[in-house]
Amino acid sequence: MLSAFVIALREGVEASLIVGILVAYLVKAGRKDVLKYLWIGVAVAVAVPAGAGAFMTWGPSTLTFEAQEIIGGTLSLIAVGFVTWMIFWMGKNARTLSKELRKAADSALQGGSAMGIAWVAILAVGREGLETALFIWPTVKSGIEYGNGAAPIAGLVLGLVAAVVIGYLAYKGSVVINLRSFFTVTGCLLIVVAAGIVAYGLKDLQESGLIPGHGHTVYDFTEAIADHASSWWFSLLDAFFQLKVLMGPTLLQILGWAVYLIVCLPLFARQVRGKSSVSNQVRNNNA
Repeated sequence: MLSAFVIALREGVEASLIVGILVAYLVKAGRKDVLKYLWIGVAVAVAVPAGAGAFMTWGPSTLTFEAQEIIGGTLSLIAVGFVTWMIFWMGKNARTLSKELRKAADSALQGGSAMGIAWVAILAVGREGLETALFIWPTVKSGIEYGNGAAPIAGLVLGLVAAVVIGYLAYKGSVVINLRSFFTVTGCLLIVVAAGIVAYGLKDLQESGLIPGHGHTVYDFTEAIADHASSWWFSLLDAFFQLKVLMGPTLLQILGWAVYLIVCLPLFARQVRGKSSVSNQVRNNNA
């Protein structure tokens, strides 16, 4: 539940900020008449990922076990790729996001087509939605496999609700968000979550027989922690580390989990430090 909440909160806040920027631009430009097209675009951008997530969760149920595991493992690794790109892209482009959105909205308005605003919303918000659907899907699938599919869905709903509230309050000026700190903290958490999904995706591919190693675990602590599987601390660790997978992993699953963390965390920390140095230099020059 917690990992789904973090994912939904992060992506939802990004989507809320995008919508807020577009609404503020249209209001300032005196084009409230096209706001309805913006909301049409937002509705489509929400519906498509929701449908995609439902299809990925229940669509392959009629396939063979091997086919389901191949699809599951492949989509898990694709999801990790998407969210990793998103984390680093947002870290690099967060400062210019507002300018780019206003430029896209201005081009749509100058083109004379109000529906162009809908397409801006579909593309900008829909990207966040598809990333959310892809990244949360392995968490939901894992929960269903272990008999607790409702928890990640509840985390998704709560995360999105919290994101909408935060976005609305930010738009109204009732709350000030330190976006740099928000994206830094959630970025680190998502990298840890993604490492667990790497291990989970590799598990699916090994269970399908597509890659070797299934059943040859390096260690097995599953029986040792069986009595704690329903405890709050186990659920917390499982949310971030895919603990059920890492309690009895194969060598490939351990390597995939560790290599992802070893590569991504230092790169992300370097990006954050670089942005901090630039900000400090700008403040010193202004002083």
